Amino acid sequence: MNEFIEWVSQPWPWYVAGPLIGLTVPALLILGNKTFGISSSLRHVCAMCVPAGIPFFTYNWKKEIWNLLFVIGILIGGFVATSYLSNPEIIKISEATQSDLAALGITDYSSLLPVEIFSWENLFTAKGLVFFVIGGFLVGFGTRYAGGCTSGHAIMGISSLQWPSLVATIFFMIGGFFMTHLLLEPLMKIVGF
Repeated sequence: MNEFIEWVSQPWPWYVAGPLIGLTVPALLILGNKTFGISSSLRHVCAMCVPAGIPFFTYNWKKEIWNLLFVIGILIGGFVATSYLSNPEIIKISEATQSDLAALGITDYSSLLPVEIFSWENLFTAKGLVFFVIGGFLVGFGTRYAGGCTSGHAIMGISSLQWPSLVATIFFMIGGFFMTHLLLEPLMKIVGF
C-alpha cells in the first residue's frame, strides 16, 4: 500500500495527465450527453439557493446535479491530494523562472502557489485586496463575459469544434501573456513587493 501511495504522490508526466483530462470529454458525451465545465456550477448553486425569480437562475437546475457532484469530487480530491498525497520535495522550477520570480519578490517554492502572495496573512492587506478580491472579480466577470471558463472552452469547446471556444481560448492566452509580461511587475510594486 505504501508503494502505491508513493507512486500516486509523485508528479504525473504530461503524457499521462493530459490524455486523462482529454478523455473526460468523450466520457461525458458518451455516458450522458453532458458537457464539461466548472464555472456553470456556480450558476447551478445560485439557482438552487436563490429563489428570487431572477430569469437567469430560473431553470431546472436538478438536471445538472451531476455537475455539482463533479465539483464536490474535485474539492474532495484536492483535499485528499494536498493532505495525504502531497510530494514533500520542493517544486522544481527552471533557473530562468526563479530569477524572474525573485525579481518580483517570490522566492518560496515550497507550495504550488507562491506563499508570498497566497497566504492567510495576506487576506486583509493590499495584496489580498488585489489578488483575491479584484482578481477574483475579474475572473468571474471574464468567465461570464466569455460564456464559460478555460476548462469549458479549452477542453470541451475546442474538442467539440466550437468556433466561440477557440476564440475565447485565444483571448484567454493573450490575456495571460499580457498580464505576465506587461502588468504583473508594476502591479507587484504597487501592492508592496
